[in-house]
Amino acid sequence: MAKLEKIEKSVAEFKLEITPEKFEEGMKKAYAKNVKYINVPGFRKGKAPRAMVEKLYGEEIFYEDAVNAVLPDAYDEAVKELDIEPVDKPDITVDDIKKGENVVISVKVQLKPEVKLGKYKGIELEKVEYTVNKADVDAEIAKLQERNARIVEVDDRAVAKDDIAVIDFEGFKDGVAFEGGAGKDFELTIGSGQFIPGFEDQLIGANKGDDVTVNVTFPKDYHADDLKGAAVEFKVKINAIKKKELPALDDEFAKDVSEFDTIADLKKDTKKKLKEAKDAQAKAETEDKAVELVADKTKVDIPECMIEQQLNMMVRDYDARLQGQGITLQKYFEMTGMTIDKFKEQFKDHATKQVKVSLTLEAIAKAEKVEATAKDIEAEYKKIADNYQMKVEDIKKFVPEEEIKDGIVNKKVVEFIVAEAK
Repeated sequence: MAKLEKIEKSVAEFKLEITPEKFEEGMKKAYAKNVKYINVPGFRKGKAPRAMVEKLYGEEIFYEDAVNAVLPDAYDEAVKELDIEPVDKPDITVDDIKKGENVVISVKVQLKPEVKLGKYKGIELEKVEYTVNKADVDAEIAKLQERNARIVEVDDRAVAKDDIAVIDFEGFKDGVAFEGGAGKDFELTIGSGQFIPGFEDQLIGANKGDDVTVNVTFPKDYHADDLKGAAVEFKVKINAIKKKELPALDDEFAKDVSEFDTIADLKKDTKKKLKEAKDAQAKAETEDKAVELVADKTKVDIPECMIEQQLNMMVRDYDARLQGQGITLQKYFEMTGMTIDKFKEQFKDHATKQVKVSLTLEAIAKAEKVEATAKDIEAEYKKIADNYQMKVEDIKKFVPEEEIKDGIVNKKVVEFIVAEAK
């Protein structure tokens, strides 16, 4: 049983009462959980009857665990009964526990804030459009040509821009070799900017077998403190010179790199795929602009806890992406001098906007009665399963239906805003 006392600034305060029968269930669970740790004279450890334990120590010994055992279900029932939407963990205070009487608990919890929508129908929106021209197609074909280039050794000339110089190198600061400044048979593309500014340029003109002294200065924002802004010297040995040899753009090339027999057909298909990608990009950017315009007109006082939850999710996502690259978040922070607090501060505005957008889309969905049908949900599960080449049943084990439903509803709302826009 729950009784709402007040809601002020999206914070609800209510009394929650747990019946003696329900609380007795919690007491039994608390006794079962703790009896193995309790010593009672005349009984083996863990074998003392509950009545003897309560007589010796007082039944209060089980109160905390009993409340913890029954509170989650009681709280969930109260939330449904009061028809409220908490967005944070509740503050709980046990007011009164007396044998044979209701246990009275005070609850204070942050609710989802009230959202006052601005204009979301008929907004003025500049449609984003992209075209695909010959230069775009040529650039894409050039990338394909580059990926299929052969690497050949050069013996009849010196290092030139865009060559691959195979080098041994060692760096010295004030005549002393510094940590991390040496390498063997390193393949350095001249002009790639892999090394410190000025390093690669000083290798141009050197021949295979040459020893070259390279003088450079580390950037002032370099990650290693002892090398920031430091003037250093590298001893470099040119072991080999290589270059990329691009294949000719002819029908044979098309046959080698694609399912097409002619370069003309390859270019035609490339243009089609570029157009599809550009159209998708234009659609996404148009939708982003529409959502941003609508969210800007929305008035809502966002609780700090919702922003913090969004930031925590962003941190987890960033950590997952870094781990995919073989680096931990902690290592990244060490390398960049970043901290979790600085990271959150840097992205707080972005997190706030994301929460506001989410609340706005949810409010429009309610106002326009936008829903995800069973057919929509099933189709989305199948789409995900196809993408990951998994069974739908297996996807359902990992992705909750509520998450799928929210995604579908948000997509429908965004499409509605764009369709209604001028």
